Amino acid sequence: MKFWQMVTWAETSHYREIARYAEELGFYGVMNADHAFFPQTVSSPYPYAADGKPPMPSDSEYPDTWVSLAQMAAVTERLMFSTSVYILPLRNPIEVAKATGTLALMSDNRFILGAGVGWMKDEFDAYGIDFSTRGQRYDECLEVLRQLWTGDWTEYQGRHIAFDSLRILPAPTASVPIYLGGSSPVALRRTARIADGWIGNGNTVDEVPPLLAQLQQLRREAGREHEPFETVIGLSEPATIATYQRLQDLGMTAGVNAPFAFTCGWQSSLAAKREQMEQFAEQFIRPLADD
Repeated sequence: MKFWQMVTWAETSHYREIARYAEELGFYGVMNADHAFFPQTVSSPYPYAADGKPPMPSDSEYPDTWVSLAQMAAVTERLMFSTSVYILPLRNPIEVAKATGTLALMSDNRFILGAGVGWMKDEFDAYGIDFSTRGQRYDECLEVLRQLWTGDWTEYQGRHIAFDSLRILPAPTASVPIYLGGSSPVALRRTARIADGWIGNGNTVDEVPPLLAQLQQLRREAGREHEPFETVIGLSEPATIATYQRLQDLGMTAGVNAPFAFTCGWQSSLAAKREQMEQFAEQFIRPLADD
């Protein structure tokens, strides 16, 4: 069982040291989060809360995704990096391909693209992008990224994205893995068909087995059941070693240490963060590594 540390909403000035701690303590990787900005009025309901209210206050920090991952990669050697999740259809995939390809290359292939379709219509409105087409744009962006990451001459003529022959260099020296988010039927089908992994958005223990079974069935239908596949799932309730062992037997490959906002408070010292990470490593990472 691998474990990721979430840095979502943590103080940006702490990222570098959190990454160092994570590598020292045996975490597999670190994930940040993405929003382009925080609108003064959020008109879109948050899909992962019963009341539709997003969990983060308006003063939450969302540093640039790629700059912050690059900083953390620069001070570590083994730690993996991803985003939970990058709002891909909000952006130009040529720019994304250039930034992520460079990040993958300069981090010695320690980067995984974690991408989602997005839920906050306000962001799309500000960018001048039709919110209703985000699923179609998402599919095209994923195709474009895989083409551009090769470093070969390539062109693309889609419904929403189109360009004549071009190439981006330098290119990654290995295929960049893509983990997709979302738990809707269409999101799970897309994940099973084209992704290298799936990132949950916080699930109860009882929700995980049927999700894993559904993904496994969809991957069988897509003819991909024998290919490597990662499932990164943060549990929204307390867990035990036995819990993780049972879920691992069902196909869960990675757990998550929750954002510090939920474990240490919305503002906390580096010392408090390190102590919480040490407790998590002692409780879960080391015992499961020895299992």
